[in-house]
Amino acid sequence: MISPALPADLKAALEQLLFGTSRADAAARAAAISRTYRDGGTSAPIRTETDALAYAGARMPATYAAVAASLNTLRAIRPDFAPRTLLDVGAGPGTASWAAAQAFETLQGFTLLDANPALRALALTLARDSRLAQADYQLGDAPKLLAAAPAAALVIASYVINELGDDAREGFADALWRATTDTLLIVEPGTPAGYARVIQLRARLIAQGAQVIAPCPHDAACPLEAPDWCHFVQRLPRSRLHQHLKGAELPYEDEKFSYVALSRVAPPPRPSRVLTQPELTKAAITAKLCTPQGLRIAVAPRRDKPAYAQFRRLDWGDTIASDPSAE
Repeated sequence: MISPALPADLKAALEQLLFGTSRADAAARAAAISRTYRDGGTSAPIRTETDALAYAGARMPATYAAVAASLNTLRAIRPDFAPRTLLDVGAGPGTASWAAAQAFETLQGFTLLDANPALRALALTLARDSRLAQADYQLGDAPKLLAAAPAAALVIASYVINELGDDAREGFADALWRATTDTLLIVEPGTPAGYARVIQLRARLIAQGAQVIAPCPHDAACPLEAPDWCHFVQRLPRSRLHQHLKGAELPYEDEKFSYVALSRVAPPPRPSRVLTQPELTKAAITAKLCTPQGLRIAVAPRRDKPAYAQFRRLDWGDTIASDPSAE
């Protein structure tokens, strides 16, 4: 498993670039850019080196943590997966590529696509002394570049589908799948809207032959109904600089994200997954699970000591291999 924290060399390179800049100005820029993203905007407001640095300093740690958590789950289910090529679509400062490089030592070829010149320039600077130094980072509209991009064993589209309009998403999903020779990972914000985008693309690509690797233990329709939505949380440490850029007091951040990993390779039997933090009472522990048979509420009474001990170790997003009893 890889850590949710930024790799030491990436963290050092980012902080070195930020050294000497006005932290108040960087924090203000980061806040403005974050508001744009929350309102459904794009990376267009990131125009300068300072903008790109402010954005990366504020958002790169959380985005990295979400992608790292998704890749950890993928690796746990398919420990034999050893991709040699990566295609990072909507790469920004290269966050997902860094996570993939940490997760898979077998990766040798890195292709990144993005339309933002400032983020591309920052990505190349950050990668200068790393495995990503020889990456092919293509500048242009990612959906258009996809048509000519080399196919890859691992394709990642993280926090990019939210930048597309409804009409463009289906064609974009089809292009991502055509570029995938093995596995496609899509990561979006862990909001109801982000989940809806993921679940829409999941259904579309399953219809084209994709098979779900994670987080779902099945290829059937998602059993959750509104106001529920499938999302997970990854806790990550905040440096002092990160705290300042985020205007935060806590030394950690909880990033909520939704994701799906789809493959052309049939997956092994997939375990049930904990969908929310289990509820602990004096009498029992109750866990909401997504199982191969659908949604279940599993209860481990205190009197059943082995089951109770097992459920005490469960956390949001964890897997459980045994077939739990349901009420």
